[in-house]
Amino acid sequence: MAAGTVDRRDELDQDVVRFGTRLIAPRRGRALRDRLVTSLLDDQRLRDALFRVVDVAPACDTPEALAAHFRAFIDGTGGPRGRVASLARAGQRPIPQRTLGRLIEAGVRRVARRFIVAETVDAANRPLGRLWEAGVAVTVDLLGEASVSTPEADAYAARCGDALGSLAAAAEGWPERPLLDRDSVGRLSRVNLSIKPTALTPFVHPDAPERGYADLADRLRPLLRRARDLGAHLHVDMESVDTRELTLAVTLDLLAEPEFADGPSTGLVIQAYLRDSEDVLDHVLERVGGMGRSVPPTIRLVKGAYWDHETIKAIQHGWTPPVWSHKHESDRCFERLARRLVDAFPIVRPAIASHNVRSIADGVVYARRSGLGPADLEVQVLRGLGDDLAVAVAAEGVRVRTYCPVGDLVAGMGYLVRRLLENSSNESFLVTQKRGVPPSELLERP
Repeated sequence: MAAGTVDRRDELDQDVVRFGTRLIAPRRGRALRDRLVTSLLDDQRLRDALFRVVDVAPACDTPEALAAHFRAFIDGTGGPRGRVASLARAGQRPIPQRTLGRLIEAGVRRVARRFIVAETVDAANRPLGRLWEAGVAVTVDLLGEASVSTPEADAYAARCGDALGSLAAAAEGWPERPLLDRDSVGRLSRVNLSIKPTALTPFVHPDAPERGYADLADRLRPLLRRARDLGAHLHVDMESVDTRELTLAVTLDLLAEPEFADGPSTGLVIQAYLRDSEDVLDHVLERVGGMGRSVPPTIRLVKGAYWDHETIKAIQHGWTPPVWSHKHESDRCFERLARRLVDAFPIVRPAIASHNVRSIADGVVYARRSGLGPADLEVQVLRGLGDDLAVAVAAEGVRVRTYCPVGDLVAGMGYLVRRLLENSSNESFLVTQKRGVPPSELLERP
């Protein structure tokens, strides 16, 4: 029995490697960009300095102020190289502050446009439609960090409601895409909006959970009704661990209310980098299984974007960090959770969100071997980081969705910095791939 189990595991792994190898295709015309990225990521201090520049850029009132921050940060890297060094070096005809500031601002905006689709939903509808036509579904994230006042939370809720209406009107004209429009359970929503709980209420505080619960529920409930009436999907994002309990409690309680038994399509997030994520999934599956909703929720499985935040906060308080300490631990947990989500279909609709080709391949191969249909497992990637991967996954006949931020530069800066940090660590799959690690090594079992 044990030997047979090992054989089946090895056979599945061989399929995973074959599938993953097809996804890691050479990308023409991007060799120079990849070399520049790898060179930057090899210099930890320079990378951190440039991220600080990106972070402070929206707060700089003048080009001169931005240039001053840039020089101060770069001076602290201990000897930058190449083009960055020529901008920061004094005594060799340095670029004037105002000119340098404008160059940096243009560079920051160019980076932001790689990740952010447009400044408004109306402006985003055309590029979102092009993605759909290319066989890639989308979810829209209205950029904005935690609200600090009731008017801010009300404004964010209003933006979400307006976005659902604008997206629904645009999606009516999109062509039929069977892989994107339907799975084995039934019709899928073309309109998909991801929302942040901390932007819907300013009262997220562990010392007063009841107030935060009521305030979040009061704004989320009308959005669920709006999504239901429009046939849209509303996905509740997960943020730092100190907001997780509130997010799960409010969302699951609202979905259990009789008025939402037949809709809308909704979703939650499970973060695999948290040590207790399997227990959390147990709780979610138990609650969902007892609801009797006709539309199963989508569970988006992610690694998590707050590793640094969670680790630093825990160290400051003398706690054991709630996240796995090593990448391979998160990767193993991700694969375990992905398989459990596949096994839970159709109680939930599984979605695996990752740029790690090994993680994607393992989930897809396991789903196929478990008898799920081509559209019953969804792969999700981030705009600007997973564009090539989305095309490759779609070419394999797998439903794929791109997470598309929409908003202005100031509102999006927190998101942008988190994405850069999350995907530029020395251990990230994207960085490892750019450094020329062979596919056989990239696709090894974690």
